[in-house]
Amino acid sequence: MFSKKDIEQMNELGINPGVIKKQIDFFKNGFPFVNLNRPATINDGVKKFSENEIKKLQKFYDKNSKNEKIVKFVPSSGAATRMFKDLYNFLDEWDGSNNITLDKYKNIFQFFKQLTDFAFYNELVFTLKSMYNVKIDKEFNQNNYVSIISALLTKKGLNYGELSKALLSFHRYKNEIRTSLEEHLVEGAKYCVSKNNKVYIHFTVTPEHLSNFKKLVTIVKSKYQQRFNIKLIISYSIQKPSTDTIAVTLDNKPFRISNNKLFFRPGGHGALIENLNELDGNITFIKNIDNVVTDKLKNETIKYKKVIGGILIKLRNEIFSFLVRIDKGEKSESIIKEITEFYRLNFFIDYSKSNYNVNDYFKILNRPIRVCGMVKNLGEPGGGPYWVNDAKSVVSLQIIESSQINQRDDNQLNIFKKATHFNPVDLVCSVYNYKGEKFDLKNFIDQNTGFISKKSKDGSELKALELPGLWNGAMANWNTIFVEVPLITFNPVKTVNDLLRKEHQT
Repeated sequence: MFSKKDIEQMNELGINPGVIKKQIDFFKNGFPFVNLNRPATINDGVKKFSENEIKKLQKFYDKNSKNEKIVKFVPSSGAATRMFKDLYNFLDEWDGSNNITLDKYKNIFQFFKQLTDFAFYNELVFTLKSMYNVKIDKEFNQNNYVSIISALLTKKGLNYGELSKALLSFHRYKNEIRTSLEEHLVEGAKYCVSKNNKVYIHFTVTPEHLSNFKKLVTIVKSKYQQRFNIKLIISYSIQKPSTDTIAVTLDNKPFRISNNKLFFRPGGHGALIENLNELDGNITFIKNIDNVVTDKLKNETIKYKKVIGGILIKLRNEIFSFLVRIDKGEKSESIIKEITEFYRLNFFIDYSKSNYNVNDYFKILNRPIRVCGMVKNLGEPGGGPYWVNDAKSVVSLQIIESSQINQRDDNQLNIFKKATHFNPVDLVCSVYNYKGEKFDLKNFIDQNTGFISKKSKDGSELKALELPGLWNGAMANWNTIFVEVPLITFNPVKTVNDLLRKEHQT
């Protein structure tokens, strides 16, 4: 199937040919669907805390996080192209006529009607003047929408269609404009302060955006360090070429491009488990680049980051205490009962009928830990928290996407639709063991939880393979707890018009 040149190409990317053969098998046989047991709900997989408990957890985090190395891990790879999908479609479809129907271009009308409300408005005015030597109000009044959109999206203008979301102007304040990257710096100053006032923030980026990230950080870093009396330690990583997956034709033969080379594609956000694996931090918060708010709404975000951080430290310390006792030789019936009760109260898992001995519990305890914020499900597309049966009928808490279930199985579909909560990608993790050694996170991936999708390349259809998602299968074998957090903590910017929502307006 693979020639000598194919093997050389894989070696250049750092990809093991054996991994590619397994991927081909997945294309041929498909990934097994997950077996949902039931949705995770309040007091059955999802914890909900009272205001009094929330205050205690905040204080606990403030007190106990001071000597931790805290890292803010921000996935921010890829361009913002999809954010401007409606504008691109408009450019393709519009014939220059003034007879535009509101129904067909509703989002475009909203965009232009509230154009002055966007944080990038002044940049756009300047760019339009430079490109076309015209004022934006004149262009707008003449319905010359194309020139305005071109000034925003194209390389001759602001190039927003090709930039990372991290680099776009998201919020306008009285005395400054902030990008989403800057909002993460501000957030970091509020809940990610490590010893000696250091704030560690790590961005995953694509190679073509790295220089622009560094330029922006160089410009704004000192401002935020002085404002919050902190020292920002900013680092970056790219999605490793070794995590790319092979593409195949519709009949599962390796897809080749014009020079007869194999075609590899990025393996999705699940590939970032490799980046996370190389990060050095006792506590790691994970949050997507576009999920930010203005200062007037940050308090709730900070509050609940401290809540889930407090829960993590508390549980980690208790787990470490059990592991140290076992490591010292304690094997009494008493410690088994303590651990059984610990999992029942904190993880909603009843091991009382499992007949586990101390060695079994040692393996269960000695794993990475994640605390995941979950918001109430209001119909957002995406994954949520569920109880899942594995091949041995062992039930565990997992974040599941619709692509992981059998859509033709009415029972599974019904369980999936009954989800009460939604995954906003709001995690805090502990990835060191009780001896202070880093876990190899690759050992805790469920490799059977990837999925296959149809794409195209140069006009030809192909099948693509996505690796187990970062917060799905890549963390399937972690100790997991879900916590309800308020909807106000989830404010992603999926389309440009989302920036017009009150959460993104000052």
